[in-house]
Amino acid sequence: MKRRDQRGLGLALTVAAVLLGGFWIARLPPARVSEAAVADAASGADVDATPGVDAGVDAGATAPDAELRRQFEAAVVLLNSQQHAQAASALHRVIERAPRLPEAHVNLGFAMLGLQRPALARNAFDNALVLKADQANAYYGLALAHESLGDLELALGAMRTYLHLGHAENEAHLRRARAAVWEWESQIAARRAASAPGR
Repeated sequence: MKRRDQRGLGLALTVAAVLLGGFWIARLPPARVSEAAVADAASGADVDATPGVDAGVDAGATAPDAELRRQFEAAVVLLNSQQHAQAASALHRVIERAPRLPEAHVNLGFAMLGLQRPALARNAFDNALVLKADQANAYYGLALAHESLGDLELALGAMRTYLHLGHAENEAHLRRARAAVWEWESQIAARRAASAPGR
């Protein structure tokens, strides 16, 4: 019995997945931050590392904290409207005031991805993970940065970590992450098969 050649189907699926990659970046949610995290980051205190915890509005926030919160939210608006250069500038100002705010580093990473600067994006995501090792969306962005830099093995590891930590994330983002894992596993397997002895 003859086996059908599945390479055409595999190629078509890979091309479709790659084309959707740019669409993913445009639809990424920026990191949100609580008032308590802003106050802690501005004061230099450790940021709460419990995933999914939103401390809500801090009624005792000081005026500098409120200004920092306003700057952060303005940067998020710029990022959501695809104004990546302006968002990056605004986020640099936030990070100058609150260098221990992991959400600001994550959003800076997404701004750098939008500017097609994957090495700078990778650094921003790494900085966020130093501050908060379980910042799920930092792993998502780190995976995209590694993919842009051509390292699918590291991209795959980061995206698997996102899926492990991101059980409370938006289902649409989880689906995109699973699709990326499938795509990268397929590409890695194809590369290994192509470089196997006897080919």
